[in-house]
Formats: sequence, C-alpha cells, structure tokens
Amino acid sequence: MNYFSTRNTKLNLSFKKIFFKGLSEDGGLFLPNQIPKLSDKELKIFEKYNFQQMSFKIFKYFIGDTFNDNELKKIIDTAYSKFREPNIVDVKILDHISYVQLHHGPTLAFKDIAMQVLGGMYELLLKSENIKINLVTATSGDTGAAAIDAIKDKKNVNIFVLHPHNKISSVQRQLMTTCNAENVFNIAIKGSFDDCQKIVKDMFVDQDFANKINMSGVNSINWARIIAQIVYYFFIYYRFNNSKKPIVVSVPTGNFGDIYAGYVAKQMGLNIKELIVATNQNNILQRCINTGEYKPLDVAESISPSMDIQVASNFERILFYLCNENAEDLKKLMNDLKTKGYFKLSKKQLENLRDHFSASSCSEDETLKIIQNIHKKFDYLIDPHTATGVKPLLDQKYKREECFCFETAHPSKFPAAILKAINLKPELPKNLKLNVNQEEKFIILDNNLEAIKEYISNKI
Repeated sequence: MNYFSTRNTKLNLSFKKIFFKGLSEDGGLFLPNQIPKLSDKELKIFEKYNFQQMSFKIFKYFIGDTFNDNELKKIIDTAYSKFREPNIVDVKILDHISYVQLHHGPTLAFKDIAMQVLGGMYELLLKSENIKINLVTATSGDTGAAAIDAIKDKKNVNIFVLHPHNKISSVQRQLMTTCNAENVFNIAIKGSFDDCQKIVKDMFVDQDFANKINMSGVNSINWARIIAQIVYYFFIYYRFNNSKKPIVVSVPTGNFGDIYAGYVAKQMGLNIKELIVATNQNNILQRCINTGEYKPLDVAESISPSMDIQVASNFERILFYLCNENAEDLKKLMNDLKTKGYFKLSKKQLENLRDHFSASSCSEDETLKIIQNIHKKFDYLIDPHTATGVKPLLDQKYKREECFCFETAHPSKFPAAILKAINLKPELPKNLKLNVNQEEKFIILDNNLEAIKEYISNKI
C-alpha cells in the first residue's frame, strides 16, 4: 500500500514515509492508493476478533512491510495495556442509543486509542532508523495530552504541543502541563485552535525549517491515526450490534478525522447507514453540508472546547473524492478558501457529500440540557462533546435504528460544564488522580510563526 497527496496524485510514498511526514510538502493530506474493499468472507472473520486482533488486521491492510507481524502485535498489545477497560471500548445502552465509551485510555479521551499505537510505532522506527525527530502538534484540548502520554520519556523524540491559551478546560491543560518529561514542551498560544493549527501547517510547508528540525506530526491529519480510528467502527458493529442491521453513528466533530475514519470503514464494506457530523455552535461543517458553502467564521468559545474549530483539516480528504480525485480541482477549492475566505461546492458535489454525511449543531443551552436530562433519567453522566452527538439521535426517525453515539471524552475533563449542568463536580476515574497543586510547565507565546519557530529551534 503506497500513498499520494490530495494535491499531487503522482506521489507514490510508503507508509513509513508518510508516517514520519504527517503532512505533504505541497500542503496536501496523504491518502492510500486505494481503500481496500473487503469481501463478505473477510468481513465475517471480524466477528471472532477482540479489539487488539481487529486493530492488527486493519493496520495490516494499510502499512505494507513497515512492521513485521510480531512487531505490530507487540506495538498494539503494549498500547492497549494501559487502558482501564479490558475490551478497550465499551458501550452503554440507554433507550435506543448505544453510548460508545472511547475514553478509557490514560488521558480520558478517544485520542488515546490512536496515539498510544503511534507512540509505539515512533519508538520502534526511530530505534531502527537511528534518527531523532521533533513532533510538533496543535491541540484543541485532547490531542496534546494523548500525544504527550504516548511520547513522554521516549528516546530520540521531542514533542512540542501548541494549545490556545485559556481556551481549553483546566483538566485538559493540566494533563499536559504537569508532565515533567524532559522531551515534552507545552506552548500556550495567544489565539484560537485554528491559529495553532495554521502555525503547525505553515511549519510543515516551510521545507527548510521542517528539514532542519526533522519535523513530524501526530495531529489527526496523520494517516496512522485515521487507521486506528477505523478500528472501533468495526468493533462496535461486530461486538455490540446483535441485529447486524446497518448502523447510524453520531460523531462529535471538530477536525473531521474521527468521522472520516467512519467513511473509510464504510468504503471498506462496513454496513453503515448514516454518519452524522455533530457540532457545537462552531458549525462550519453543518453549514457546508446544508448549503454547500464552506466559510470559516470567528471561533466561538464553548463548553465543548475540543470542537471550537472553524477549519477542519481532514475535510480536505473527503473534498478530494468530491472532486472526482482530481488534485487540480481540489487545489482550486483550497485556493478559493485562502484568497476569498470560502469555497462553494457544486450541486453534484453537495449531493455526493450528503450521500455520505448528515449534520447537526447543538447550542450551549441544549448541550447542558441534554447532560442534565440523561443524568436525571438514567443516572449516567456524559461530557459536553458527547451531548452534541446525542442531540440528532433524539429525533423520532432514529427510534428504530441501530444508533451509536461516540463518547469522545470522560466528563471529568470538563468540571465547570458538568457543575453548571447538574450542580455536581464530576470525579476522575479512581486510578487517575490529578494533582491540581502540581507545578505546571508551559510557555505563553504570541500568535507569531517566527517566534514559535525560534523557540522550538532553541529547545532542540
């Protein structure tokens, strides 16, 4: 399996190459030469697999000979040995909705499921290649902590995490900034997540700088993360869908990576009836799916900060297919976004987009009310991001469907929002105690690309 860029289909790169690069030099995102289409016989085998076996099988379709079977199995088994739930992912069924608990990893968010695997891959590849790299990533709250936990204290790698200053929850921040590992650097940017994300992208495109620091990235644009996220779509279908009816999956969505993995799973042959893009008031994706116009507005701060995004990076991957896999047409859309501040899909492109996705947005008041109602009715607590995923599934038309809602984070990561919703402070899992008095280590910098590049250069 080799890979090309959404902006240059002539590339033919190995998994190892695109794993280290993260983002293509042309600013595009990597895609496989083909998405494997599984036969009925291949799909039936998944019925027998646990999560680790399923993960191994799906990674094998995409990684070529980057790792041998024993290496890959060891990476996966080690990655998931740190999870609180033996099955890695569990489901809580309340009425017609199955709540998919993706937060049993060390930093209480779905990002752990992919990031722990990536950490093991980096460790093995860097050891065998005898090179040192610098990971630079942006976070809207959860990616940073998951990446730090996966990379801390590992040899031959530093990690620099950019987060928007004072725009993530205190628990999200402390899970990152109380890490004392010498290879971890936290940078608070005076700006939004979109600002952080743009800085990282600009660094990748600046080939002199990227090569100078041997730069790599673990943001959701890294294809290895998409592979890891494909796994739990297969897992919920074969482990928690007894009827084997087509499933409806509602996904709290910011950067479009998690729900894009569902699209890939469907292309591979998984019986998915509908993928719902669930957003908060930063609803650029809902507006695009409803109108065909993709136009970023100012970011509105919310109680679901991991979704406070107006430029969804992974959306470019689906745009490539909407452009009939024509890189020049894709580049025209991206150029319109850069020069005009928006782009407009054609009628046919919009119809194709709606064939794969529907969308919903959830206000602050609705988010709090949903948390409150579920807690009151079922004595079950969900986080604000999950609440946005619940909203569309409350519609009567879904009552007889096999509905799954992704719980993307543990409610204890958002104490202020939960307190406001139910007048109670959520507790951290028993085996995870955060010392709120512990010294935090991070630097606050202006939203200035050159200043941040200088800081990173000095630290390495």
